[in-house]
Amino acid sequence: MATNTDPAGRWSLVVPLKPLAYAKSRLRDALGDALRPRLALAFAEDTVAAALSCTDVRDVVVVTDDTVAADRLAALGARVVPDFPAAGLNAALAYGAGLVRAVRPSAPVAALNADLPALRPSELSRVLEFSSGFPRTFLSDAAGIGTTFLSAVAGVELLPAFGGPSRARHLASGAREVPPEGLDSVRRDVDTGNDLLVALALGVGPRTEELRDAVRLGAAPGPVAGPTRPAPTGR
Repeated sequence: MATNTDPAGRWSLVVPLKPLAYAKSRLRDALGDALRPRLALAFAEDTVAAALSCTDVRDVVVVTDDTVAADRLAALGARVVPDFPAAGLNAALAYGAGLVRAVRPSAPVAALNADLPALRPSELSRVLEFSSGFPRTFLSDAAGIGTTFLSAVAGVELLPAFGGPSRARHLASGAREVPPEGLDSVRRDVDTGNDLLVALALGVGPRTEELRDAVRLGAAPGPVAGPTRPAPTGR
């Protein structure tokens, strides 16, 4: 996973992913069951590809028990490991961080949601640059309730507390909040039909973009302010 020539300051990211059959269940009402797992995989692929394109990222570890997703994400260059704890999201993140540190003890580690299809490497780089100056940081989601990113520098435990109102829990744990301005792509996780339309308006990665026409066939929610623009190059 690491070599002795790797820059010590480059980040390892841990991305958790549920089995696709159970992922993104809140999209079922808006888009139906057939499209939901395809979108969940597309979101994860675009998230991982964008993260790996970020110059501050050394590697991405995906924790998942889904064999289809494992093959697709490994093909992008991620290290994919089974969810051996099988004890929920936070256990999976702690496990992934432990695997990173077992090989590279001085690694700065961050958890990143798998459902950020509009993720831009440049915005992620800004988050990581800010995070390098504090023991632990987090970035709230677009709603200001949850969390899409949590970091810990070398020698500091990640201590993930994702799920539900996790912003408050991460604040209470002593993590420094990343200023959210200008980081829309890193905050826009997709749980609902409206979330998806906002992500599409931001400009999503190529795998999610391929499903745009199929999304329009579903029971999509109302329009979103702002024009739709194509995904940027160099993702």
